[in-house]
Amino acid sequence: MKIKIFALVAVCAISLTGCSSGGGSSKKTINVYNWGDYIEESILEQFEQETGIHVNYDTYATNEDMYAKIKSGGSSYDIAIPSDYMIEKMRMEGLLEKIDLNNVPNYANIHERFDHLAFDPTNEYSVPYMWGTLGILYNKTMVSDTVDSWNILWDEKYANQIFMYNSQRDSIGVSLKRLGYSLNSKDPNELKLAQAELIKQKPLVKAYVGDTVKDSMIGNEAALAVVYSGDAIYCMGENPDLAYIVPKEGSNVWFDSIVIPKGAQHKAEAEQFIDFLCRGDIAAKNTEYIGYSTVNKVALEQLPAELKDDPTFWPSDEIYNKAEVFIDLGNFIAEYDKAWTEVLASR
Repeated sequence: MKIKIFALVAVCAISLTGCSSGGGSSKKTINVYNWGDYIEESILEQFEQETGIHVNYDTYATNEDMYAKIKSGGSSYDIAIPSDYMIEKMRMEGLLEKIDLNNVPNYANIHERFDHLAFDPTNEYSVPYMWGTLGILYNKTMVSDTVDSWNILWDEKYANQIFMYNSQRDSIGVSLKRLGYSLNSKDPNELKLAQAELIKQKPLVKAYVGDTVKDSMIGNEAALAVVYSGDAIYCMGENPDLAYIVPKEGSNVWFDSIVIPKGAQHKAEAEQFIDFLCRGDIAAKNTEYIGYSTVNKVALEQLPAELKDDPTFWPSDEIYNKAEVFIDLGNFIAEYDKAWTEVLASR
């Protein structure tokens, strides 16, 4: 997901502070670390019933929180579900185990679109979990113009009617794509121009927001918002006046994938859990609960027609091929930090 912020919801009562492996019990366990509210709870119970493996479950709010805890070595997680750029960072730093796909036969259910993704080109360290796009959610009763470009977010007509993400990669990425640049640009001049455009836009922005954007758009508090496709699907289900598009200049396509942290104590059980999540019926149940797009072609066929035929849920090849995945920027991320801080501080 990418830089998503979910509510910190503990699905199971067991906290993994220190991540014990069962308090001396001989029962098999795995320790799972995931975003809040990012799995259908009954799936964990079903896995235990079918395999006898108990799931200790803990949640995090950001990729950076997850990374810091695993990097510190103060935990013993067997499964984590980071976003694309963070998987690349962890892979490069030697923080991930290779996954033996011979132990994950249901990997065959993963759609060919998602094979050999840029952050794991050899398909050795991650298995795709959910994906989606970044675009514009707009209220059809408040917006009279055609919405097909990032330019509308700079239209003075909609002053104080625009929500942007309080996220450097997302908002700077929007500005870069609008200017025709890569959202992973490491060119200082391109970054400077993108920053200048965000500063120019700032008087039009109602607020820089996070997860609250969903309730705000459902409540008709603004005309336009930058949102993730999964959130757009939820919002449109609650408010029929809302619509979603991926701008013609291109956008971000994000992936959250399942990984096994280096030194995992229950690697065999972790691979069994990954295989379970890749099962068609399980992936379909999970997708309907979470609302984001499935990577599982068997699950896709099992979903209601109104969902699988929705271009917000499953965008066309044209949209997909024009989108970019966020990559780890290495030390250059400090320049993005500086640029975004200056945008927020500007008047």
